[in-house]
Amino acid sequence: MSETNPWQTRDSRVVYENDWIRVREDQVIRPDGNPGIYGVVETRIATGVVALTPENEVYLVGQYRYTMNFYSWEIIEGGTDPGEAPIDAAKRELKEEAGLTAEHWEPLGTEIHLSNCHSDERGFLFVARGLTEGAAEPDGTEQLQVKKVPVSEALAMIARGEIRDSMTIMALLWLERIRNK
Repeated sequence: MSETNPWQTRDSRVVYENDWIRVREDQVIRPDGNPGIYGVVETRIATGVVALTPENEVYLVGQYRYTMNFYSWEIIEGGTDPGEAPIDAAKRELKEEAGLTAEHWEPLGTEIHLSNCHSDERGFLFVARGLTEGAAEPDGTEQLQVKKVPVSEALAMIARGEIRDSMTIMALLWLERIRNK
């Protein structure tokens, strides 16, 4: 089986756009040769930060997620601004959401594709260590709680279904895999 693109794009138009997303509808020829449409949600690059203490605790942020109608506990997450590097966005989000700065940063894994069936959203995960606490500066759209929990408890929260956010699950499981090597 070939790994080349079997889709042909015949036409493309933007059907909706705001500061966070752009929705595009493409007229395509499908891999089976028939005409069709494909809707694509274009987003900014997503970032996630595992803020890790020397005591092996991780900072989690709690917030109500409108799209899911669910209160969600997550690692620190956010999107890049136009032209902003993922590491710079991660540093900014760590300060905004949790009031933290970090001395040491390292990537956690590689680029991830968050929902590639309908979105081009790519994500980058980082581990932040050497944390200094300060005042949080959340966006007006955010009403956040911040707490520290042992990594083992965060993993148990995943197992109990209390953490459902995909970036958080990937980051914590990736972290655990690396720590157990």
